Amino acid sequence: MKRTTLSLFGAAAALAAVTGVAALGGASPAAETGAKAPTRLPVQRSTALCPAPTSSDVAETTYTSFTPQAKAQAGGKTSAAQLLSAAGPAAKSDAKADAKADAKADAKADPKKAGKGAKAPQAAGKPVLSLKEPGKPATATTSSSDAPALVGTADGALAPGWTTQQTTVIAAGAGRGLHGVTCAAPDTSFWFPGVSTVKGRQDYVHVTNPDPTAAVVDLELYGKDGRIKAPTGEAVNVPPRSTVPVLLSTLTDAPTEDLTLHVAARNGRVGAGVQASDEKLGGDWLAPSGDASPSVVLPGIPADATSVRLVAHVPGDDDADLKVRLAGPTGSISPAGHETLHIKSGMTTAVDLGDVTKGQAGSLLLTAEGDSAPVVAALRVTRGKGDKQETAFIPATPALDGRGTVADNRPKGSTLALVAPGKEAQVKVTSSAGADGGSPVSKTYTVKAGTTLAVEPPQPGGTKGPYAVTVEKVSGGPVHASRTLALPKDGLPMFTIQPLPDDRSTVAVPEAEQDLSMLNR
Repeated sequence: MKRTTLSLFGAAAALAAVTGVAALGGASPAAETGAKAPTRLPVQRSTALCPAPTSSDVAETTYTSFTPQAKAQAGGKTSAAQLLSAAGPAAKSDAKADAKADAKADAKADPKKAGKGAKAPQAAGKPVLSLKEPGKPATATTSSSDAPALVGTADGALAPGWTTQQTTVIAAGAGRGLHGVTCAAPDTSFWFPGVSTVKGRQDYVHVTNPDPTAAVVDLELYGKDGRIKAPTGEAVNVPPRSTVPVLLSTLTDAPTEDLTLHVAARNGRVGAGVQASDEKLGGDWLAPSGDASPSVVLPGIPADATSVRLVAHVPGDDDADLKVRLAGPTGSISPAGHETLHIKSGMTTAVDLGDVTKGQAGSLLLTAEGDSAPVVAALRVTRGKGDKQETAFIPATPALDGRGTVADNRPKGSTLALVAPGKEAQVKVTSSAGADGGSPVSKTYTVKAGTTLAVEPPQPGGTKGPYAVTVEKVSGGPVHASRTLALPKDGLPMFTIQPLPDDRSTVAVPEAEQDLSMLNR
């Protein structure tokens, strides 16, 4: 009896403690007539993974990290957000061992160098970039050909909306051009329509494991006839806090231009991105498509695109029948000869749309006809002609429920694409201060139903260094967004396109209240 009584008192105390935590979190007691909707509160921790940028000796990479300023953050105490090398303890030990070996070799060759040796590579876990305050970007650069993948975390007031952009300029060689990617949160499943294994193109999938235990993933390829046999892509081991790059052409003996890659984690969670490099068409990072859906939006085809290729895949067991539309500045039209698209289950379909934009920026809308299966999709966009061509990718991008941010923008180099596939919508666009100074500025835009609005973000006053752009939905229907960053060089139209999904800066927290009646049950 005494032990039971103590257990009951313990349960009551635990319930009171949980209720107290909920109260401190801002939740109010639920009404007796029924539970209220969960309260949305800012997230307390964010994680982001950046792939190894390049192996080129003629490249320079810029990391830009940013957290939007919130009213509640003004004057508040914040904790640092950091990006750390993903190299594990073993790599650190190997680096020290290599440095000692080099020192011994130098001493043997020249006694005067004894004790000096070679400088050890960057230690594992050493911060590459730290963000100290919201509302102002922080940057770091590297020209190293063996720059590691990065694992980043942000806590407290720096966590809601924290984003990092990795931008690499490759001056020459395969893939020369501008490669940009938004460092993303780890997950267990990623779909990449638009990968290739043909000669002249090298597509590497970079799989990053942020955790202290090993992860195991499957790399599955799907073509026009379904899944392709790729036994070497099964059960790929990704060691703790490390990255494994895999050249997709090594997974199959049959070169194929249009494929869909599925990265599926059997164990653990990972980040994944595909870096596509073409000998003639440059290259870029291909971000994963948004979750499979019967209707998808691919926002932000540049006005001067000379070639647009659509690659779509059906992951499920049913076929998909889609209506294809292009949302331009004044309305939506169906591309001539490509009004509809039929995709068989488990298969990948590619459509060459040519210069579909005809000099006006637009977005591609794939809308389900009837009871259609969900799809994943991406566009390969080419600008320029002859030997001055450059390529980027646009994956299917979910709508902004609240806001989205892209961290690295340059004066006169950024174009924001906003599309409202259904109803008219209003959005607020805020450009932050620059990394080295300036003041933020905001502007509200109206996006008419069925159109794409392409605008240069408002320029911050006295901007110095890269700045961030945040898009917030104000009212109206769903809004999808992307950002094009163009940094032309020597006649080459270098550019990269990043989707702006919702930043998931808040989380639904259900309300709680004391209910001691359970102790009588």
